[in-house]
Parts: sequence; C-alpha cells; structure tokens
Amino acid sequence: MKKLFLILAMLVTLSLGLQAASETWKGVALVDGMCASKVKSDPDKHTTKCALQCQGSGYGLVTADGIFLKFDTAGNDKALAALKATKKADHLRATVTGEKDGDTIKVDSLSLD
Repeated sequence: MKKLFLILAMLVTLSLGLQAASETWKGVALVDGMCASKVKSDPDKHTTKCALQCQGSGYGLVTADGIFLKFDTAGNDKALAALKATKKADHLRATVTGEKDGDTIKVDSLSLD
C-alpha cells in the first residue's frame, strides 16, 4: 500500500511539474527571424506579406521588452499556418503557449489575436 501511495505521489508531483513549465505569452508581436532586429522598436508595422516572404528564417515573438524568442520547428509550422490564414496586413499580435528553453519556445499552441 505504501508503494502504491509513493508511486501516485510521484506521478502527481511530476504532472504538476510539467504543467508549471508551460507559459503563455499574450499580445506579443509575431515576426520572422530575419526582420526581428529591424522591427523590434515597432513590430506592429511588420507586414504579413514580409513575414511570409521571410519564412525560411523561422518565426518567433518580440516581447514587450524587445527580446526575440524564436520558435521550435512545430512552432514555425503553426506560425506559418496562422499567417497564411489571416486577413490581417500587419499588427501581428499572437497568443502563444509553450515551454521556454533559453531563447527558444517549444510551442504547444499559437493563435493570432
């Protein structure tokens, strides 16, 4: 019985630890890697057309403090799909949920706001 309790306690602890690692960035600018440094002072002027043309450089977020956090491969795929589906010409704000590892986000979900 004690072993079963210990196993359940470890699983709950592990589960809580995994949930705590996930973060959400809301209302941050979605840009391509090539233009990130050029547009960090005013990312809302960065156009969807430019972001689609520069897709080979990957995508990421410019945070409110001007830091560029790039996406993992799955995040790049999600960003590209969202950009292709949007009717917005610019002001590409997004909500992203994932796990940050250094300057990269392992993206779980992404939506344009």
